[in-house]
Amino acid sequence: MKDRKAKAKPKKKVERPFFAPFTGLEDLAKEMKKATPIPCPLSPEVGKGDQSVRPGMREMSDEEMFAAEVADVAPIDPAPLPPLKPPPLRAPASEDDEVRAHLDALVAGEAPFHFSDSDEYIEGWVRDLDHRILKKLRRGEFSVEEHLDLHRLVKEEAKPLVRAFVWECRKKGLRCVRIVHGRGLHSKDTTPVLKEALKVWLSQGGIGAQVLAFTSAPPADGGAGAVYVLLRK
Repeated sequence: MKDRKAKAKPKKKVERPFFAPFTGLEDLAKEMKKATPIPCPLSPEVGKGDQSVRPGMREMSDEEMFAAEVADVAPIDPAPLPPLKPPPLRAPASEDDEVRAHLDALVAGEAPFHFSDSDEYIEGWVRDLDHRILKKLRRGEFSVEEHLDLHRLVKEEAKPLVRAFVWECRKKGLRCVRIVHGRGLHSKDTTPVLKEALKVWLSQGGIGAQVLAFTSAPPADGGAGAVYVLLRK
């Protein structure tokens, strides 16, 4: 019987390769020396010509490179924007169209003017107008830039004049004008016909479309015989 406790044969020793991380580095350096150098941008102070790196030269900074790239670029001269123009005014509508539009607005509950008047004065203003503006107009704090005198005229003569007057003043960019309608002392029964007519004309149709507010003038500027009219811009 063989001896179970016989010694085992020794294993062969495996030789491991020697660790050399820099092996081949010298060959790589030789190859790099043989390679053609990459040209790089040089500072303008070096001058034009050979762009290869030589002693005494330095590479351009990012700012210098950008300036060199855009040196030949001409700035664009922006064309001036045309001036803004206000929307054109619409030509006055015919009297029949004005009456029809006013009646339609009344039926629909869309009449644009509010009124506050008495036997002595008339006053009207567009919806949502700042009441501080109305107070200034009532006190005569707006400069009157033009006026129209309707003395001794009947309604049929006065309305086309009022239409043309309001139209031309709005076209000129005027803001506050005065219309003298008189107190009706020379009319039948001394009724101020033009005063009542102006209340309608200045609040509807083509004339009313140009008006923001109107109110009887203070006593010093005509009182119950004249009306201030504030036109739209």
